[in-house]
Amino acid sequence: MKNHLEYNKTDPAYDYAQQISLGPWTSYSYLHDPTHLLFVLSRYKFCAKMLKGRKNVLEVGCGDGFGIPLVAQVVDYVTGIDLDKKIISSNIKRLRDFSNISFKELDMLKEIPSGKFDGIYAIDVIEHIPTDKTKRFIQNIQSSLKDSGICIVGTPNITSDKYASRQSKLHHINLQSYQSLLLLMQKYFTNVFMFGMNDEVVHTGYPPMCHYLFAVGVGKK
Repeated sequence: MKNHLEYNKTDPAYDYAQQISLGPWTSYSYLHDPTHLLFVLSRYKFCAKMLKGRKNVLEVGCGDGFGIPLVAQVVDYVTGIDLDKKIISSNIKRLRDFSNISFKELDMLKEIPSGKFDGIYAIDVIEHIPTDKTKRFIQNIQSSLKDSGICIVGTPNITSDKYASRQSKLHHINLQSYQSLLLLMQKYFTNVFMFGMNDEVVHTGYPPMCHYLFAVGVGKK
């Protein structure tokens, strides 16, 4: 019986030249809170399941691109945008081997990407948007969608704020509740489906006990 620690050196997976570096935020999590990476990837997995088969997808606020390959695996093409020029430059270099992923520096509060997308998702972004710009943020996302497009917004539940770290509390300036996120999305989409998430488990349970929230909007108003 072959030892599972033995590797076939002819296997492409053994090629050191194909190693990919983690981005700065993901590296920090890996060093200080690796369990959190599982939760983050689970959020991207949820988006991938919802968007499977879509042709042209946009991630708003892609950060260092840690989870974008999960979505790229099941759609034709993914564009990641972020307002951080340095992180976009880093992503382009680090993730250059993915032929169906591209990155662009863009602030969704100030401009709208060219073209229309049949899927847009924003994970852990809306809670960082100033409250007086929330509507503009969702409006610009909606404007970038095709009529048949799907919009996914994921964010920590405001009920989980009392368990958050001091750093999270400082940066999470626009936390939503189940009801407030639902009402916000209903202004722009005919159908809104709400999900809760605790750790990596997605469910439709009691809203105040959901650590994380997903709103899936379908059908532009």
